[in-house]
Amino acid sequence: MQQTSKQYDAVIETCRELFKKKTKDYGTAWRILRLPSLTDQIFIKAQRIRGLQEKGVQKVDEGERSEFIGIVNYSIMALVQLEKGVADQPDLNAKEALELYNGQIAKTKNLMEAKNHDYGEAWREMRVSSLTDLILQKLLRVKEIENNKGKTIASEGVDANYQDMVNYAVFALIHLNEEK
Repeated sequence: MQQTSKQYDAVIETCRELFKKKTKDYGTAWRILRLPSLTDQIFIKAQRIRGLQEKGVQKVDEGERSEFIGIVNYSIMALVQLEKGVADQPDLNAKEALELYNGQIAKTKNLMEAKNHDYGEAWREMRVSSLTDLILQKLLRVKEIENNKGKTIASEGVDANYQDMVNYAVFALIHLNEEK
């Protein structure tokens, strides 16, 4: 599991660097996005990954890797929105946004380590396509919870689903890095 922790951190550093660069370019305009909008952005990325996996051909010069990075970053944005609420205008500077990003990553990595302990790193035997399907399943669950105005009877909330999406995307990126 020590190797997983290092690989996880390396993937997250790549995601974080892109988050920082986009924050310099765009500021924190994402703060106005409501959760269903973020969910839909993640859904678009996951659907594109699945399409690439099924077709084996792409017409846009961005592959699975960049889409999984997008899933990580949009999911972290959603977790920040859950924590802070949606803003009418961008209300964070780059430093504050990065601190919130890092806080959500720390919580999400802790969840991964706990589950990884209990499941014995089963994800290492999974295919990237299965991780994609699990992300899509989590998205459909989140959409259903959103359609029910956040109410659940016996299920975890949307935060746990976003965290799982981050972790599945990181696992997929670890697999893709190992294939290089």
